Amino acid sequence: MMKRKLLPTIDPDRYRNVRFWRDTAQAYLYLLPAIVILGTFTFYPFIQAFWISFYRWKIRNPEFIGWENYIRIFHDDLFWLSLWHTVYYVLGSVIPTMTLAMLIAVLLNSKIRGRSFFRTAFFLPYVTNTVAASMVFLWIYDRDYGLLNYILHNLFHIRLIDWLNTPQFAMPAVILMGIWRFLGFDIVIFLAGLQGIDKTYYEAAEVDGATGWARFRYITLPLLSPTTFFVFIISIIGAFKVFQEIFILWSGPGGGPLHAAMTVMVYFYNTAWGQWQLGRGAAVANILFVIIFIITLIQMRLSKRWVFYQ
Repeated sequence: MMKRKLLPTIDPDRYRNVRFWRDTAQAYLYLLPAIVILGTFTFYPFIQAFWISFYRWKIRNPEFIGWENYIRIFHDDLFWLSLWHTVYYVLGSVIPTMTLAMLIAVLLNSKIRGRSFFRTAFFLPYVTNTVAASMVFLWIYDRDYGLLNYILHNLFHIRLIDWLNTPQFAMPAVILMGIWRFLGFDIVIFLAGLQGIDKTYYEAAEVDGATGWARFRYITLPLLSPTTFFVFIISIIGAFKVFQEIFILWSGPGGGPLHAAMTVMVYFYNTAWGQWQLGRGAAVANILFVIIFIITLIQMRLSKRWVFYQ
């Protein structure tokens, strides 16, 4: 009688492990181009900047000085002044911009004539070159011939203001330009969030007799909270890095009259490239990164209380 040939048994656990590592290797192979690009242009420069910050950096023969760069920065009154101006700009630009953007997005999401035109018109400032926009605002803020003073003086009888040469008006001038520039970006993001809300919620609320404010308060705001959270984080990170507008409005890294518009990025530029203290400049960049990182972590933690996902 012939013996039956037994087939080899397959261990299911071993098969799953082999398949897991094969799929993982394949996934990393697809991710390899992105990993190389991020490693070359993001992670390596960050590590290099952290390393340089512990040196009195010279082109040749850098000198290791430990935490001295950080200690000098924290004892520099100009750094704390620039940090205060940065916080001032963040608070003065992010919240008003988001508030206006949300209201305008709600209007543009409704059935009004010329919606496409208004959407394009609001978004154009965001794609406008910063240098070109700053040159236009140089004329707008001119004391004698500027458009802003013309409107304020002729319509509201307010005295002529020297926006760019008066310390108390320097940062408000930057804030107004920032609101104008980034309003369109926030509007587009909010519009995308509004169009993702199911219309049946509004139809049911309307049947129940809810007013327009009630629908906005109890439907739009909660369901738009993930979009609001995203815009809030992106806006704060961008506001902390404001630089170009200040550099162009005052034709250099001085930061306005009496450093009235000097932000952390302007302070970084002065330190690293104006004084050629590259090690201390790297330390300033690292401090700014830590500040933004901590603020983002706090926002992520607090978002659990007010962000609602459908």
